[in-house]
Amino acid sequence: MNQKALKTLEYHKIINMLLQHASSPMGQELCRQLTPSDDLNVVRGMQRQTHDALSRLFRKGHISFGSARDIRPSLKRLAIGSSLNQSELLSIASLLENTARVKSYGRHENADTAGDSLDPLFDSLEPLTPLSAEIRRCILAEDEISDDASPGLRQVRRSIKASGDRIHTQLNNLINGSLRTYLQDAVVTMRNGRYCIPVKSEYRSQVPGMIHDQSSTGSTIFVEPMAIVKLNNDIRELELKEEKEIEIILATLSQQAAQYTELLQYDLENMVELDFIFARAGLAMEMNATEPLFNTDGIISLRKARHPLIERRQVVPIDLTLGEAFDLLIVTGPNTGGKTVSLKTVGLLSLMGQSGLHIPALDRSRLSIFTEIYADIGDEQSIEQSLSTFSSHMTNVVSFLEKADRQSLVLFDELGAGTDPTEGAALAIAILSHLHQQGIRTMATTHYSELKIYALSTEGVENACCEFDVETLRPTYRLLVGVPGKSNAFAISGKLGLPDYIIKAAREQISEQDESFEDVLTTLEQNRIAMEREQQELEKTRAEVEALKSQISEKQEKLTSQRDRILQKANEEAHAILREAKEYADQTMRDFQKFGKAGISVKEMEKRRSDLREKLDQTGKKISVKPDPRPVSNLKPKDLSIGDSVKVLSMNVKGTVSTRPDAKGNLFVQMGIIRSKVNISDLQLIDEPVITGGGMSRTGSGKIKMSKSSSVKTELNLLGKTVDEAVAELDKYLDDAYLAHLPSVRIVHGKGTGALRKGVHAYLRTQKHISDYHLAEFGEGDAGVTIVTFKK
Repeated sequence: MNQKALKTLEYHKIINMLLQHASSPMGQELCRQLTPSDDLNVVRGMQRQTHDALSRLFRKGHISFGSARDIRPSLKRLAIGSSLNQSELLSIASLLENTARVKSYGRHENADTAGDSLDPLFDSLEPLTPLSAEIRRCILAEDEISDDASPGLRQVRRSIKASGDRIHTQLNNLINGSLRTYLQDAVVTMRNGRYCIPVKSEYRSQVPGMIHDQSSTGSTIFVEPMAIVKLNNDIRELELKEEKEIEIILATLSQQAAQYTELLQYDLENMVELDFIFARAGLAMEMNATEPLFNTDGIISLRKARHPLIERRQVVPIDLTLGEAFDLLIVTGPNTGGKTVSLKTVGLLSLMGQSGLHIPALDRSRLSIFTEIYADIGDEQSIEQSLSTFSSHMTNVVSFLEKADRQSLVLFDELGAGTDPTEGAALAIAILSHLHQQGIRTMATTHYSELKIYALSTEGVENACCEFDVETLRPTYRLLVGVPGKSNAFAISGKLGLPDYIIKAAREQISEQDESFEDVLTTLEQNRIAMEREQQELEKTRAEVEALKSQISEKQEKLTSQRDRILQKANEEAHAILREAKEYADQTMRDFQKFGKAGISVKEMEKRRSDLREKLDQTGKKISVKPDPRPVSNLKPKDLSIGDSVKVLSMNVKGTVSTRPDAKGNLFVQMGIIRSKVNISDLQLIDEPVITGGGMSRTGSGKIKMSKSSSVKTELNLLGKTVDEAVAELDKYLDDAYLAHLPSVRIVHGKGTGALRKGVHAYLRTQKHISDYHLAEFGEGDAGVTIVTFKK
């Protein structure tokens, strides 16, 4: 892939983001070296590794590869028989210990978990635990060897300690004895690795021994007394023996490590490779990216793709296709409208995908393998364009035309800009036509209307635009494929306050054909907006219908299940009753047989027969289903008045009389929103509860009833309200219902998060005029409805 495209599309910034997710220096180096590949198998393999690593991150969390230091120089020294120092051996131990952790991380949690592409890398890791444990046992730190590393080292260090104790004893006797007056300080110090005492310079001759140093002022000299010279020599010999023992220990550890140089090499390489793979997965998790599907047919299909270098909360996702119905896409629209971002998104996501990185787009997005991506994208937002700018762009175009083929992707930003508009548009059309004829996938942005017409009139070429809201003078950054962008210069100028007469004069300067073309684009834009709104309404309606279907299906399943349980219980009860009756009859028949043999009287046998008949009758009553008796109405026309509350017996529904009965006894009854014609024989007068007090009216029969009772409903719907709003409305409703002498009411609060239900129940607990409240039974609303019963 050419370096200019990588730089133009800011591929290096993606690499910098990737580096943040690699935990080892060598893993970071692999990230720096990552470049797009044009081998389909390689790309798919890397994408599969990234996908599998991302799945493991979601299941098990992150894993560190930070101890994977570069031990390759140490391994080379081991190969030629050299000994390693303490630091090098500790690096090997750290690598092996981290290898053990990574291998444990790579194991599947259970046998049913399917394998993935990373299993070979995890399986090939060899922790070599005995070697790392031995190194850790012998070497405590880079400058400290354990006393237990070898018996010889332990013995030497014991001898050094014993000699040191003897020296301190003799020096303390000297300091506290005859030499006390000659000393600058009563302390023991070290000079050149030997024990000394500080002597005043004027008493040099009074303290026999070897001078090793003096103070900066010359007032103090550091003397090694002759009495401890031999002891100091003994310690020095012991220290040399200690160094030799340490060399032997390091050599032994190096020999042990040398037996596994090949395995250590494999561990290092696999750890670095896993670090590189999991860095790609970590970047995918950060970007909320998905694995793209790859092809070699030049087809790009991005679904809700986002530019990875723009803040996720600010970037507007785009949908884009290229390479199927058309291989040339021309994007038009106003400045700062998102054209360049759309262009860079396509190019950068293609580079990321071919590098084995997931892309920030919805799943099932498709990318093609391109051998080269050519991008001519610069900052063309300034009006100060010079010949040098045009020449620079045209130099890029010339190089693209020489090298591009059917396996290339070409991206142009503001093609033909920087020169005379007429000539620039003609050049742009000629360049794009040449690329289109060769079947090269191309995407270009432009301001020229000539290119819009070219796209409309040429097969295999498609228009696209970045949407612009003229009302707010702001771009929406939405990419609309199939719609040419409209020039909004006149509309924007008018919104910004340019006088109408100037805009009118400007319109007169453009040709009738151009004006007609802009009118067509305006109509297309209006139709598109209308269709989008209709589509949104259809989607909303479809979602509501699907939700209702799901609810009905769920209710049907519950009813079916409930019916089956009821039938099963009824069958079990019926079988039990019949079994009991059969056993009783069998016992009675056995008794009859005994009675015949025993000569029992006929009267006694008749009594037992009567008992059997009574028992069978009781059994028949238990298993028979009694129909509900239908109430009989005895109303007469004179008993009814308009406004009376009645019950329609055939439908078991309450209503209000709307008209007087005719000669045949038919009248109209208002039942909620339904007004139906019924016969007087199907009605039953409802007697309202008689109360006294204010707010009362007199019924037609002379009874006093509360006027509000006819308007208070038996159900209150609180769906969609906050807890505070619901409690305020519930308080007024319960007062009205109680004064209306309703025995019970239904409070509909829905299920949802349960917050509204808790608020309603908390309020109901404080009401003294409520005797009971409970959630509705199955089929009456379940946990979404509360039944409230008032005190009588």
